[in-house]
Parts: sequence; structure tokens; C-alpha cells
Amino acid sequence: MRILIADDHAIVRRGMKQLLLEQYPFAHIGEAANVEELISAILTDKNWDVVLCDMNMPGRSGLDAIMQIKEIAPGLPVLIMSMYPEDQYALRVLKSGASGYLTKETIHDDIVKAIETVIKGKRYITLSLAEKLAESVNNESGKPLHEVLSDREFDVFKLLASGKTISEIAVQLSLSSTTVSTYRSRIMEKMKMKSNAELARYAIEAKLI
Repeated sequence: MRILIADDHAIVRRGMKQLLLEQYPFAHIGEAANVEELISAILTDKNWDVVLCDMNMPGRSGLDAIMQIKEIAPGLPVLIMSMYPEDQYALRVLKSGASGYLTKETIHDDIVKAIETVIKGKRYITLSLAEKLAESVNNESGKPLHEVLSDREFDVFKLLASGKTISEIAVQLSLSSTTVSTYRSRIMEKMKMKSNAELARYAIEAKLI
């Protein structure tokens, strides 16, 4: 078993490693502190069985990681770990190509089952998430405003809502300020809002930040 863990907190990586070695004592477990290190590890060696990637790391997000991993190694299962509940990010993560979504509250109970599921080529989906997937199909017109955003727009939206400036977002996402401004305009139009304060209020009420 070859498992690659990506999380910006060393203590989290250490804890995950100990947990996994209890179940897979002979596993080779790699570590990455950010998306760049994660992508570099996969480019160097594509023979990983599964990737465990934190949703929120400094710089590029877990959504960015999924998209790039799928370009490099389409068959490599990616499990996203997040502090946020399923109902906020799981659908978007799965639609981006991830094999599963694990909340950090329940990860100790779910991680082994999730790994065993995705290495067989299946998606790991909890019962509650399966219900949300069904609801999203049947209720496409009534979905929340932020669900209409593309993955990149969603990343920019979260950063704007958290108080980041256009130039700060440009640096963090490796984009030009002009491109970020264009994304901001699209976000405002799609969400029918006029200011960053409105975005922030919406994000707080929706518990997205």
C-alpha cells in the first residue's frame, strides 16, 4: 500500500500516518505540506494507491489539486479531508473528480473503509451524502447561490469573503490581478451581489468561512 498525505499541519500528517500504519503496518506513506509538494510527489512517482488531501491549504486549494492530479494520473483515487461538514463542500468535491470526502470529525472512524472502497475503483459516499446527491439531481433549480460558481470562482469567492484583496488573491492563486478582477465580476453577477461585504455576510451565514 502506497499512500500520499497532503496537509499543511505536520501534527495532522503525523497523526494520520500513525493511524494508517496501525491498519497497514507495511505501507509506504509519503507526505506533502502543500499542493505544490503534492503535485511534485505525483509527478516524481505515479505509483501511489491513494491520495489523502486536505481541502484548505495555504496557496492553492484541494479543488485545484484534484483537477491537476486528474490530468497527471487520471486513475489515482483522491480522498479529500475537510473540517467543513459534507453539505458545504462534498458535492463540489465529488463533481471535481474526487473519490470521496471525509470530515475531520469522523475521519478516524471512516478512513480505512474509505481507502478500501476507493482502491477498488469505487467512490466512497456516506448515506447522508448519497441523499444529498439525489436531492441535488432532483432540485437543481433550488440550489444555493454559491453552487452556481465554477471551482475557480468558488476559490476566489471564499478569499474575497475572508477579506483578501485582489492583489493578495492573485499572488495566492498564481493569477494576474486582472484575471482575479474578472472572476470577481462573474461572482458578483452570478450571485447577484454588489460588494465584498455582501459576499462575506453570505459566506458567514452559509458557514463557508
